[in-house]
Amino acid sequence: MGKLLRIATYNVHSCFGTDRKLDPARIAAVIAECEADIVALQEVDVSRARSGGIDQAQTIAGHLQMMSHFHPALHLEEERYGDALLTALPTRLVKADGLPSRGEPRGALWVEVPVEAVKLQIFVTHLGLLGAERVRQTEALIGPGWLGAPMPEEARVVLAGDMNAVARSASYRMVARRLRDVQVEAGGRPRPTFPSRLPLLRIDHLFVGEGIRVNGAFVHDSPLARRASDHLPLCADLEIA
Repeated sequence: MGKLLRIATYNVHSCFGTDRKLDPARIAAVIAECEADIVALQEVDVSRARSGGIDQAQTIAGHLQMMSHFHPALHLEEERYGDALLTALPTRLVKADGLPSRGEPRGALWVEVPVEAVKLQIFVTHLGLLGAERVRQTEALIGPGWLGAPMPEEARVVLAGDMNAVARSASYRMVARRLRDVQVEAGGRPRPTFPSRLPLLRIDHLFVGEGIRVNGAFVHDSPLARRASDHLPLCADLEIA
């Protein structure tokens, strides 16, 4: 049997809840409810006036006794906004960079997590709102700079994030040709993640490559999660072969 890990992806909406309350501790509490070992976050504020100037990635990680890696897709003087990866496991930052963007700048984060004899390669992203832009960003993600890059033989791949893409979209299908959607793989009816109070759209995704077995997947929809952000966390139980 391989190593068992729970991975989550969660768009935290700069820690502003559906009640408009700013509360990073509440986001951390939702993640704690999920009991995830590795957490991919999107819409994280660092040193932004609107959210009190704090480093949300470090603050949330601190509540959870985890470490954080952060990549600012948007950088305005001291203010930053982007994606993060949180875990208590050992990590190595491989790459953090922008993706082709016409509207709001978008980026991705690539972190290696050694799991016994295997090197887990985790890619975190948040794609754009426009279909054509998402296709360009997805082409870049599956290209030689990211998922298509040379990797060690013992590498296992996870792609996590708010793709802003439903299952019938071109960008989703491009990824699904290369990797497996955990909600589809787990069986049962895939569940939407957005908006959190009455979820209608399945736009947050976890994809896995070869050598990873999906033992289960669920959307975490506790009362706290429905208030803490406008997205719900998506979690998957993985067995790393």
